[in-house]
This record gives sequence, structure tokens and C-alpha cells, in this order.
Amino acid sequence: MKTESLQATVDQAFANIDAVRGVHVQRLDAREIGIVTNLSTGIARVAGLPGVCYEEVVKFPGELFGIAFNVDEDEIGVVLLGDYWNLHAGDEVERRGHVVDIPVGDGMIGRVVNPLGRPLDGKGPVIAEKRMPIERPAPPIMDRAPVTVPLQSGIKVVDALIPIGRGQRELILGDRQTGKTAIAVDTILNQRGQDVLCVYCAIGQRASAVAKVIADLRENGAMDYTVVVVTEGNDPPGLSYIAPYSATSIAEYFMHAGRDVLIVYDDLTNHARAYRELSLLLRRPPGREAYPGDIFYIHSRLLERATHLCDELGGGSLTALPIIETEAQNIAAYIPTNLISITDGQVYLSPNLFELGVLPAVDVGKSVSRVGGQAQRAAYRAISGDLKLAYAQFEELETFARFGTRLDEATRKIIEHGRRVRACLKQPAFEPVSVPGQIAVLLALTGRLFDTVPLERMREAELALRKAAEGFPPDLVKRISSAEELMDNDREAILQVARLALAPFGSS
Repeated sequence: MKTESLQATVDQAFANIDAVRGVHVQRLDAREIGIVTNLSTGIARVAGLPGVCYEEVVKFPGELFGIAFNVDEDEIGVVLLGDYWNLHAGDEVERRGHVVDIPVGDGMIGRVVNPLGRPLDGKGPVIAEKRMPIERPAPPIMDRAPVTVPLQSGIKVVDALIPIGRGQRELILGDRQTGKTAIAVDTILNQRGQDVLCVYCAIGQRASAVAKVIADLRENGAMDYTVVVVTEGNDPPGLSYIAPYSATSIAEYFMHAGRDVLIVYDDLTNHARAYRELSLLLRRPPGREAYPGDIFYIHSRLLERATHLCDELGGGSLTALPIIETEAQNIAAYIPTNLISITDGQVYLSPNLFELGVLPAVDVGKSVSRVGGQAQRAAYRAISGDLKLAYAQFEELETFARFGTRLDEATRKIIEHGRRVRACLKQPAFEPVSVPGQIAVLLALTGRLFDTVPLERMREAELALRKAAEGFPPDLVKRISSAEELMDNDREAILQVARLALAPFGSS
């Protein structure tokens, strides 16, 4: 008989005795106890828990918990979720009867926690409204609504050419040290005042890198609407494995409450490596590049939870920005191709552009948004097509220009215009640009108003134009920020402001 049935029978028997005799009878709880038989890095093998289920929580001495990962006939393989240095063979293990869960609610906002919900910021215990399991099924198709509302990143090249919608999954990938985290952090900073909550999940990162991100968020006031879930590089691999699922459950609580949420996974390369380590230690058969065969499944069941819910379920959304690291620009490697096939597009960061000082180093040719214009404001759609074409033509011709080839006047103008497009798409970190400011700059670019501005003064000219855009009439700002098409007189009004702002810099 299973433990639950046995416990229910015992409870009922004592209840009957209490009722008949009218006295309280002391009773003992039936518990299922096992023994640790073997230990390895982040893994324990346990005998004597015949009723344990897959992914059930088990408890070790010293408030150490684990997840039953391999459920074999004679023993179970347990992934440990904490420091296991004091654990020894022969220690007792107790079934808990539930899966891993995490506290969720408004009390999590502004906190830094680990994947079990324990605080890491020294601000005392987390006050949670409820607990939710970290593993939850993705919403079915009939519960989802189309992605139609943009999520503004504040980054000109992203919002204009690779738009992200609320409920979309947009992959950020590139070699190490190319600015992947900077794009995600800038997007979080731009949600200030946009009624979008953010969850930043650091998976197996260096403690110094995580501390810098948290400091940047605090300095820019973003912790007021952000939850940070952290595992460091020296944490057990089990914590790194559950980290993105815990962060997603925190985000889903707000999504089901009708809120818009942005979640950043930084990064899923470390997540895949942690799962590979656990799987090999548990003697699961390795596949390509020693990753287990279900590596695609564990990432797809994570990212499928990001969606835009239909109005009947509150209309909340969960937008995912997973980050992945490539090696030597190889986007055709195993894990990058897996995630590219799961997500709705990718922002690719090129180390070549990074070395040239083009920041953010977004390679427009290899980046794509499969939601695209469906989630883009009409004002952007009217501009982005011409801008992308001009930039593509410039990149094709730039290579020939480097060889000192004599160029005709038309080609020279295309190259000069392209250089100014590239200069305008540069953007320092922590400096998100408002929608009116972006539209003013992009419209001036397509109108070739920057073409006579010297390259060394492009930054100064752009700042002058963005400052002038702050004075747009309220009705014009409303039309720019809404789904309405820009009227001809609106375009002319913006261009007139641009001409006046750029006049001191040599623009006609």
C-alpha cells in the first residue's frame, strides 16, 4: 500500500477512536525514509524510497533539499539543491510529497533571491502571497492571443529593424563580450513607466558580473519593478538547472494577474551545460556534443511558457529574451540552432562590429523578428523598410570602397548615407531613447537630412534633434506612440523640426 493511502487509513482510525472515546489519542505520522548510498558532484543516490515520484522533493539533513531525477527499481538519483559538503553516505532522506515550488507575489518585486526563493539581498525574509511549482504546463493554443503590442527596448536598431512584441520570444546571441547582457539590461531600463514588470535570471554567472547588473539596475531605478533570480558559477549545478523555471513561475504569477512581464534568461548556455553535467553524472546516455537527447525539450517547455494570454484570461503577457553564447560566430552549433528554432526571432551581435566600435553590435543582416511589423507601431513601419534597404546597400558596397576603387557619384552617396545610418544606430549603454525621439531621428535619416553633417558631429547632431523632439505637440506624440498611421502633415512637421535642429551642423 502506498504511503498516502496508509497515512489516510491511520488518520481515519484514530479519528474514529477519538469520536467514540471522546479523548485525544497521541499518534505518530507515517514517514517514508531512505538512505544515501552514494555521493558525487551535485548528485546523491538514495535507496529505500519505493513510493517517490519523478521530480518530487526529498529532504536531507541540515535543510538540504533535492529533486528525484532518476527513478529506478532499486534506487533513485537525486539532484541536490544546495551545499552538500556535510552530506555523507548513510544519512537519512525523507520524502516531502510535492514538487519544487517557489514563493510568488508582489513581495518579490525589488528582491534578489535564489531559485528556491531564499533572499540574497540581506533585506529579510520574502513575503509571498502564495507558492507555485516551478514546472508548469505552457498555456494551450486556445488560451493565447496574437502578439500585436510592441515592447519598446529603447534601442533604435532593435525597435526600428528587429521589433519585439509583448508575448514574443526573441533570442539574443553572439560571442562572449559582445554586449548581449547590455541589450537585455537596456530593455529592462526602458520599461520604467511602461507598466511592465521585469524578471532578470542570472544562470551560473560570475558573482562580479551579477553584482554589476544589480548595481546598474538599482542606480537607474529599475529595481522598483524588477525581480532578480541568481545562481553563481560556484553554485551546485542543480540550482542552475532549476533557475530559469523558478524565474518563469515568478513571472507567470504576474502574467495571470493581467500584467505585462519581461523575463531575461542570462544565459541558457550555462543552463544547457548544467543539465549536461547532471545528466552525465546520472549516467544518462549522451548525444551530440555530449548533451542529453532531451536538451531541446527542456528548453522548449521553458520558452513555450512565454505568451500573450487572451482577454478572457486577463490579457497578460510574458515576453522572453533568452541569451545564448556562440563560439567563433558559429550560430549553426547545436544549442544555438535548437533555440533559434524555438524562438520567434533573434538579435545577433557581431564581434566584428564590436571591434569597430559600433555599439550595440547588432548585425542587421543576421537578425530577424518573425513577429515583425505585426507588433510594430505604424510610424516605425513607414520608415523601417527604406532604412533597412539603405543599410543593406551600404554594407554591400562598403567592402568594395575599402579597396580604393574609384566610385561614381551615386555609389559614393549611398556609402556616405550608409555611414550616417550606422552612426545614428550607435547608442551608449543605459541611454534608452523615447519613441518620439527615435521617430524623429529615423525620419531625418530616411529624408537624408543627416547626409551633410560631418561624421565626427553625428552624435552631437542626433542629441540636438532628440532634444528638439521633446517639444513635439501632445497630439503629435499621441499619434506617434499609437497604432495610427502618420499623416503627411505629421511627417512634414517632424521633418521641419529636424531641419531647424540640424541647421547648425551643416544640414540643408
